[in-house]
Parts: sequence; C-alpha cells; structure tokens
Amino acid sequence: MAKYLLLFAIVIIICVFFNKISSKLGIPTLLVFILLGMFFGTDGIVKIPFNDYNFAEQICSIALIFIMFYGGFGTKWSEAKPAATKAVLLSSVGVVMTAAITGLFCHFILKMDLMEGLLIGAVISSTDAASVFSILRSKRLNLKYNTASLLEVESGSNDPFAYMLTLIVLKMMNGSISAGSIIYMLFAQIAYGIIFGVAIALASRYLLKKFKFSAAGFDAIFVLAIAVLSYAAPAALGGNGYLSVYIVGIILGNSKIKNKQSLVHFFDGITGLMQMLLFFLLGLLATPSLLPAVALPALAIVLFLTFIARPVSVFAVLTPFKSKLNQQLLVSWAGLRGAASIVFAVMAIINTQNTQHDIFHTIFFIVLFSILVQGSLIPFAAKKLNMIDENADVMKTFNDYTDEAPVQFIRFNIPASHAWNSKKIKDVMLPPETLIALLIRNGEKLIPNGDTVLKENDALILSARATGQINGVHLTEKRIGEKDAWNQKKVSELNQKDMLIIMIQRDGKVVIPRGDTLIKENDVLVINHYE
Repeated sequence: MAKYLLLFAIVIIICVFFNKISSKLGIPTLLVFILLGMFFGTDGIVKIPFNDYNFAEQICSIALIFIMFYGGFGTKWSEAKPAATKAVLLSSVGVVMTAAITGLFCHFILKMDLMEGLLIGAVISSTDAASVFSILRSKRLNLKYNTASLLEVESGSNDPFAYMLTLIVLKMMNGSISAGSIIYMLFAQIAYGIIFGVAIALASRYLLKKFKFSAAGFDAIFVLAIAVLSYAAPAALGGNGYLSVYIVGIILGNSKIKNKQSLVHFFDGITGLMQMLLFFLLGLLATPSLLPAVALPALAIVLFLTFIARPVSVFAVLTPFKSKLNQQLLVSWAGLRGAASIVFAVMAIINTQNTQHDIFHTIFFIVLFSILVQGSLIPFAAKKLNMIDENADVMKTFNDYTDEAPVQFIRFNIPASHAWNSKKIKDVMLPPETLIALLIRNGEKLIPNGDTVLKENDALILSARATGQINGVHLTEKRIGEKDAWNQKKVSELNQKDMLIIMIQRDGKVVIPRGDTLIKENDVLVINHYE
C-alpha cells in the first residue's frame, strides 16, 4: 500500500507543478494531466498496467459530481442571467442537434452502423466545463456580449443532456427499451433531476443559514455531502443526478450563506484535485499505440464536429436571438470536448458489446485534438473576431470576490471620552473615502444609517480602499442596468434596512458613496448584507 500512496503523492505533486508552468508554456493545463497519465501508462515510460474500465468509470463519475457542482457554485447568476436562455437552449437543443448531425455523418460518410454512429454523436455532444473555465480564467478572456457567461452556463449544464442521450442510445443498442420507456426515461431524467435539485438546494440553504456548526470547516464538509446527495438521490430513482448537482450548485453558489468565500476556496481546491485525478486516470487508461489505428476516422469526426456540426447547432440556436456573427463564430469554436466525453465513452464500453470500432480511443483522440488545437487557439480566435472587451472582467462571472474590489476593513471601539460618542453618524466627520460598513453593539451586528446614534463601547467596522476580509462582513456585487430600479437614484433614497452600499466601481474608478451619491447605469455596487 505504501508504494501506491507514494505514487499517488508523486503524481499529485507533479500535476500541481505542471499546473503552474503550463500557462506560461501556452499549453492547456488539463491536456498536461492527460499526457502525464499516458506517460505513467502501459505504453509510457513508467508502464503501469491499467485497463479496469469499471473502476475508472466509477472514480471518474464521482469526480464529475464535484466538477459539475462547482461549475454551478462558481457561476455568478447575476452575470449569467442575461445569457441563461441562450445557454440552456445550447445545452439542450444544441446538444441533441450536435449528437444527431455527428451521428448521421458517422453513418453515411464513415459507413458506421447507425446506432454506433449515434452513440459516438451522443458521447461527444457536450462541451467541457473544466476546459472552458480553465481557459477563461488562465487567459483572462474578457469577452463582449456576455459571451463568457454564455459559455460557462452552457458548458456547465450540457453534460446532463449528453449523459441522457448516451443512456438512451445504449439501451436502444441493447434492445432493452421501447418508445414508452424512452418517454418515461426522458421525463424521469429531467423531472427528478430538477425536483431533487431544487428541493435539496433550498433545504440545505436553510440549514446553512440557521444551523450553527460546532467547528470551523464543518460547513464545507456539510456542503460536500450535499453535493453527493444531490447526485445520488435522483439517480436512485432514475433521475439525472448530474442535472440535480448542477442546479444545487447554482442555487447555493448564488445564495447569501455564511462563509461562502471559504466554501468557494474549498471547492476550488477539491475540484482542482478531481480534475487532476480524472484526466490523469483517463490518460492512464489509454493505450497510445492504439491511437494511430483510429486516427483517420477520429480526425474526420472531430473536423466535421468542429467546422460543421457545432456551428450548425450554435447558429440554429443563437440566430433567432439576433446574436452577433462574431459571437456565434467564437461560441462555435469554443465548444471544447473534454473529460465528460471520455467518461461517457468508458460507460459505453462497459454497457455494450455490439460496437465494431474502438470507441474509447476514438473519443480520446477527439478530446486530445479539441483541447490541444481548439483550446490553444481560443484566445487567438477571440482577438481575430474582435470579441475582446477591454472594459470587462471575466473573473467577475465567478463567485469569488477576492480579486474584484479593493476594499479594506478597519475595526475600533468607541470609548466614553471619544468625540463620536452619543453623536449621529451623519454628524460624524469620517476620514476621506471611508464609510461605516458595520456596527457591533453588545454582540449584535447592525447595519447603520445616518440617524444611528453611536454609543460607548460600540465597535465600528470602517471600509476604505485596499483589500481585506473580516468576520460579519458579507459582500456581493450588483451591476446597474438601464432599467434597474436603482438607476438614477440617490443612495439615501434606497431601502437599505438589511444592506449597505459600501463602494461603487464607476468607469474604472472607486467611489465611496455618501447619501447624496447618484447611482448611474453600468455602476457596480459593492454591498454588505446583514443576516
């Protein structure tokens, strides 16, 4: 056992090391993990024999649970909402179209059996969230027309539909399904996935708000268990566990819960580990010497998928929304295939013996090409298509506030002799560009206003420029649109019973608001919420 633990530790350390240098070399990080697995595999230098598809499928399925949960948890809904309708249609209708068109190509052009062609189409019909997120973050791709959020929601939510299509085709190939069974399977997959996802999310959100955990970190353990439950519960009844997981992630990630920022960091680490494990294991499972035999048909499929099937699906979905041509072209190119496709290919191998082609290595070749070629060229394509927005910040589409606002918090107590004692806040002369973000009185946290009278022993939390974090301060952002109810209103005119605007980001500058500060369109408000 010590040898296996030693190998596991060495692999993780190497993955972490290459994760640091891969972006500097211009190589997609996840591709490095796959190549590392191949290096350790049967045809590699280390030559570890590994061909247990059942074990690999179980481990990879568990890894996908956390990857999909964090895909939802890390997506900021306020940024994603304008693109949500288009993204959901891409992840459902677009996936079905991509699968069908690719399957027909495999049948009529490559002369594969129809069901086998449709199986390949279903397996590679979804785009990879881990790859898309990795490139958007590492390359800081600030895209126009809310395209980053569109890609995030689409790639995060389309795996459940690809999974569902794969199950249906497998059952049809095995002759164990009827038309009525297909209809019920579709209903069960979608309905149970949504119902369980919403119910588990709302229940867990309530517990996270009301229940006091006995020790720090137990809330992260609780949410980890919730992620597993949200997959297992609907899956046990024939529902789509991946859809449920993603919904739970979206709801919890965009709820006002305690210690959310620490939860983001926790699941960021867990998801990173799962991605390393998943891609390494898939690379270990592959036999590189078998790739040349599938290279020509796999290359034909990936070229057709990249230049015809994916663009046709994207244009069919986005054209009715009058999306810009350059946006549609970039979304078409950014349809990366990744780990989910290989996992579904493993699932296909386990559940059918009727295939005439090496589906696993065909899909493996497609994923390698997609990540290496498409992934590497996304930044280049974005620039050539004039899709870079210098005024945007892609990091604001993720639920991690630490990189977003230069705010510092200072705490001090008011003694009896202090000049502010017994004065109203509006009569206090605060330092320039400083605001009282929180007042703690007798252990109770209060959101102050101009008429709040300061008392002896009050603890004040002042906000000013810089970075920092303090217990009791829960920050969110709100971007003001043209039709927003707060647009063209003064801060003093807003109902701020349970929240306080502590900073405004306007035209690249930081504004510390006063009561007479006018809120304008495109302002980004940094708000402290009291719970």
